[in-house]
Amino acid sequence: MITVSHISKRYPGGYEALRDVSVNVDSGEMLFVTGHSGAGKTTLLKLVAGIERPTRGSVVINGQNITKMGRASLPFLRRNFGFIFQDHKLLFDRSVYDNTALPLVISGFPRREIGRRVRAALDKVGLLGREKARPVTLSGGEQQRLCIARAVVNRPAILLADEPTGNLDAAYAGEIVAMFKAFNQVGVTVMISTHDHGLIHGAEQRTIHLDHGKLAS
Repeated sequence: MITVSHISKRYPGGYEALRDVSVNVDSGEMLFVTGHSGAGKTTLLKLVAGIERPTRGSVVINGQNITKMGRASLPFLRRNFGFIFQDHKLLFDRSVYDNTALPLVISGFPRREIGRRVRAALDKVGLLGREKARPVTLSGGEQQRLCIARAVVNRPAILLADEPTGNLDAAYAGEIVAMFKAFNQVGVTVMISTHDHGLIHGAEQRTIHLDHGKLAS
Protein backbone atom coordinates (compact mmCIF):
# COMPACT_ATOMS: atom_id res chain seq x y z
CA MET A 1 0.00 0.00 0.00
CA ILE A 2 2.75 2.49 0.96
CA THR A 3 6.14 2.43 -0.74
CA VAL A 4 8.73 4.99 0.33
CA SER A 5 11.76 4.82 -1.96
CA HIS A 6 15.07 6.54 -1.24
CA ILE A 7 13.50 9.72 0.07
CA SER A 8 15.48 12.63 1.40
CA LYS A 9 14.15 15.89 2.78
CA ARG A 10 16.24 19.03 3.05
CA TYR A 11 14.69 22.15 4.55
CA PRO A 12 15.64 25.75 3.75
CA GLY A 13 18.87 26.56 5.53
CA GLY A 14 20.39 23.19 4.73
CA TYR A 15 18.93 21.00 7.50
CA GLU A 16 18.46 17.47 6.16
CA ALA A 17 15.68 15.77 8.12
CA LEU A 18 15.76 12.50 6.15
CA ARG A 19 18.50 10.88 4.10
CA ASP A 20 17.87 8.04 1.64
CA VAL A 21 15.09 6.32 3.60
CA SER A 22 13.16 3.42 2.08
CA VAL A 23 10.32 1.49 3.70
CA ASN A 24 7.29 -0.52 2.59
CA VAL A 25 4.05 -0.76 4.57
CA ASP A 26 1.58 -3.45 3.57
CA SER A 27 -2.16 -2.89 3.45
CA GLY A 28 -3.61 -3.56 6.88
CA GLU A 29 -0.24 -3.44 8.63
CA MET A 30 0.54 -1.58 11.86
CA LEU A 31 4.02 -0.05 11.95
CA PHE A 32 5.86 1.81 14.70
CA VAL A 33 8.44 4.44 13.71
CA THR A 34 10.88 5.08 16.55
CA GLY A 35 13.84 7.38 17.09
CA HIS A 36 15.12 10.27 19.17
CA SER A 37 13.65 13.77 19.01
CA GLY A 38 14.68 15.20 15.65
CA ALA A 39 15.32 11.80 14.08
CA GLY A 40 12.90 12.52 11.21
CA LYS A 41 9.80 10.66 12.40
CA THR A 42 7.38 13.57 11.90
CA THR A 43 8.88 14.40 8.52
CA LEU A 44 8.40 10.82 7.35
CA LEU A 45 4.71 10.82 8.29
CA LYS A 46 4.15 14.20 6.62
CA LEU A 47 5.78 12.95 3.43
CA VAL A 48 3.59 9.84 3.42
CA ALA A 49 0.49 12.02 3.85
CA GLY A 50 1.56 14.41 1.10
CA ILE A 51 1.67 17.31 3.57
CA GLU A 52 5.28 17.90 2.52
CA ARG A 53 7.27 16.96 -0.57
CA PRO A 54 10.59 15.09 -0.53
CA THR A 55 13.73 16.70 -1.90
CA ARG A 56 14.59 13.38 -3.54
CA GLY A 57 12.92 10.01 -3.90
CA SER A 58 9.28 8.98 -4.18
CA VAL A 59 6.25 8.03 -2.12
CA VAL A 60 3.75 5.69 -3.77
CA ILE A 61 0.30 5.13 -2.22
CA ASN A 62 -1.87 2.43 -3.77
CA GLY A 63 0.11 2.64 -6.99
CA GLN A 64 0.00 6.46 -7.18
CA ASN A 65 3.25 8.38 -7.01
CA ILE A 66 2.08 11.24 -4.82
CA THR A 67 5.35 13.13 -5.24
CA LYS A 68 4.32 13.78 -8.84
CA MET A 69 0.71 14.69 -8.14
CA GLY A 70 -0.45 18.25 -8.66
CA ARG A 71 -1.44 20.27 -5.61
CA ALA A 72 -5.08 20.30 -6.74
CA SER A 73 -5.18 16.49 -6.56
CA LEU A 74 -3.64 16.13 -3.10
CA PRO A 75 -6.80 17.04 -1.09
CA PHE A 76 -8.62 14.14 -2.73
CA LEU A 77 -5.74 11.80 -1.86
CA ARG A 78 -5.76 12.94 1.77
CA ARG A 79 -9.34 11.77 2.18
CA ASN A 80 -7.80 8.31 2.44
CA PHE A 81 -5.79 9.45 5.48
CA GLY A 82 -6.46 10.22 9.10
CA PHE A 83 -3.63 12.27 10.63
CA ILE A 84 -3.18 12.78 14.37
CA PHE A 85 -0.84 15.70 14.94
CA GLN A 86 1.56 15.93 17.85
CA ASP A 87 0.20 19.36 18.84
CA HIS A 88 -3.48 18.32 18.48
CA LYS A 89 -4.52 21.30 16.26
CA LEU A 90 -7.93 21.42 17.92
CA LEU A 91 -10.29 24.37 17.46
CA PHE A 92 -10.79 25.55 21.04
CA ASP A 93 -13.63 27.91 20.12
CA ARG A 94 -15.67 25.00 18.72
CA SER A 95 -17.40 22.10 20.43
CA VAL A 96 -16.24 18.49 20.52
CA TYR A 97 -18.90 17.74 17.92
CA ASP A 98 -17.75 20.53 15.59
CA ASN A 99 -14.09 19.53 15.88
CA THR A 100 -14.93 15.96 14.95
CA ALA A 101 -17.22 16.97 12.10
CA LEU A 102 -14.72 19.33 10.46
CA PRO A 103 -13.25 16.86 7.89
CA LEU A 104 -16.76 15.84 6.80
CA VAL A 105 -17.94 19.46 6.51
CA ILE A 106 -14.93 20.28 4.33
CA SER A 107 -15.68 17.25 2.15
CA GLY A 108 -19.31 18.30 1.70
CA PHE A 109 -21.09 15.44 3.46
CA PRO A 110 -24.85 15.85 4.09
CA ARG A 111 -25.78 17.04 7.59
CA ARG A 112 -27.55 13.81 8.54
CA GLU A 113 -24.58 11.67 7.47
CA ILE A 114 -22.21 13.99 9.35
CA GLY A 115 -24.24 13.53 12.53
CA ARG A 116 -24.28 9.77 12.18
CA ARG A 117 -20.55 9.50 11.55
CA VAL A 118 -19.57 11.96 14.27
CA ARG A 119 -21.57 10.12 16.90
CA ALA A 120 -20.09 6.79 15.79
CA ALA A 121 -16.54 8.18 15.96
CA LEU A 122 -17.08 9.74 19.38
CA ASP A 123 -18.59 6.49 20.64
CA LYS A 124 -15.48 4.58 19.57
CA VAL A 125 -13.21 6.85 21.62
CA GLY A 126 -15.49 7.12 24.65
CA LEU A 127 -16.61 10.74 24.17
CA LEU A 128 -20.19 10.23 23.02
CA GLY A 129 -21.60 12.16 25.98
CA ARG A 130 -19.32 15.16 25.50
CA GLU A 131 -20.48 16.47 22.10
CA LYS A 132 -21.30 19.96 23.40
CA ALA A 133 -18.17 20.37 25.53
CA ARG A 134 -15.29 22.64 24.49
CA PRO A 135 -11.85 21.03 24.13
CA VAL A 136 -10.44 23.24 26.89
CA THR A 137 -12.66 21.43 29.40
CA LEU A 138 -11.24 18.02 28.44
CA SER A 139 -8.26 16.32 30.05
CA GLY A 140 -5.12 15.68 28.04
CA GLY A 141 -6.15 12.11 27.40
CA GLU A 142 -9.64 13.17 26.33
CA GLN A 143 -8.20 15.77 23.95
CA GLN A 144 -6.11 13.03 22.37
CA ARG A 145 -9.23 10.87 22.06
CA LEU A 146 -10.94 13.79 20.32
CA CYS A 147 -8.03 14.01 17.86
CA ILE A 148 -8.46 10.32 17.12
CA ALA A 149 -12.21 10.73 16.57
CA ARG A 150 -11.56 13.56 14.11
CA ALA A 151 -8.95 11.46 12.31
CA VAL A 152 -11.19 8.41 11.85
CA VAL A 153 -14.56 10.10 11.24
CA ASN A 154 -14.10 9.88 7.47
CA ARG A 155 -13.23 6.16 7.77
CA PRO A 156 -9.72 6.42 6.33
CA ALA A 157 -7.79 3.49 4.91
CA ILE A 158 -4.57 4.84 6.45
CA LEU A 159 -4.15 6.28 9.94
CA LEU A 160 -0.98 8.24 10.77
CA ALA A 161 -0.23 9.26 14.37
CA ASP A 162 2.66 11.53 15.34
CA GLU A 163 3.75 10.94 18.97
CA PRO A 164 0.11 10.33 20.03
CA THR A 165 1.03 9.45 23.61
CA GLY A 166 3.85 11.94 24.17
CA ASN A 167 2.10 13.95 26.90
CA LEU A 168 0.08 11.16 28.50
CA ASP A 169 0.71 8.98 31.51
CA ALA A 170 1.25 5.25 31.05
CA ALA A 171 -2.37 4.28 31.67
CA TYR A 172 -3.77 6.72 29.10
CA ALA A 173 -0.99 5.83 26.66
CA GLY A 174 -1.93 2.17 26.85
CA GLU A 175 -5.58 2.99 26.16
CA ILE A 176 -4.66 5.09 23.12
CA VAL A 177 -2.48 2.36 21.64
CA ALA A 178 -5.26 -0.17 22.25
CA MET A 179 -7.56 2.03 20.13
CA PHE A 180 -5.05 2.03 17.27
CA LYS A 181 -4.79 -1.75 17.48
CA ALA A 182 -8.59 -2.00 17.33
CA PHE A 183 -8.67 0.11 14.17
CA ASN A 184 -5.88 -1.98 12.69
CA GLN A 185 -7.79 -5.20 13.42
CA VAL A 186 -10.60 -4.05 11.12
CA GLY A 187 -8.18 -3.43 8.25
CA VAL A 188 -6.91 0.13 8.74
CA THR A 189 -3.22 0.60 7.91
CA VAL A 190 -1.58 2.34 10.88
CA MET A 191 1.76 4.17 11.22
CA ILE A 192 2.68 5.51 14.67
CA SER A 193 5.77 7.57 15.45
CA THR A 194 7.05 7.46 19.01
CA HIS A 195 10.21 7.91 21.05
CA ASP A 196 8.68 5.95 23.94
CA HIS A 197 10.32 2.52 23.85
CA GLY A 198 8.12 1.38 26.73
CA LEU A 199 5.14 1.83 24.44
CA ILE A 200 6.37 -0.76 21.96
CA HIS A 201 8.04 -3.13 24.39
CA GLY A 202 6.76 -6.60 23.60
CA ALA A 203 4.65 -5.36 20.67
CA GLU A 204 4.04 -7.83 17.88
CA GLN A 205 3.93 -5.07 15.26
CA ARG A 206 6.93 -4.27 13.07
CA THR A 207 9.15 -1.39 14.15
CA ILE A 208 11.61 0.74 12.20
CA HIS A 209 14.16 3.01 13.85
CA LEU A 210 15.40 6.37 12.56
CA ASP A 211 18.66 7.92 13.71
CA HIS A 212 19.55 11.47 12.60
CA GLY A 213 17.48 11.10 9.45
CA LYS A 214 18.73 7.68 8.44
CA LEU A 215 17.04 4.30 8.68
CA ALA A 216 19.05 2.58 11.39
CA SER A 217 17.11 -0.67 11.77
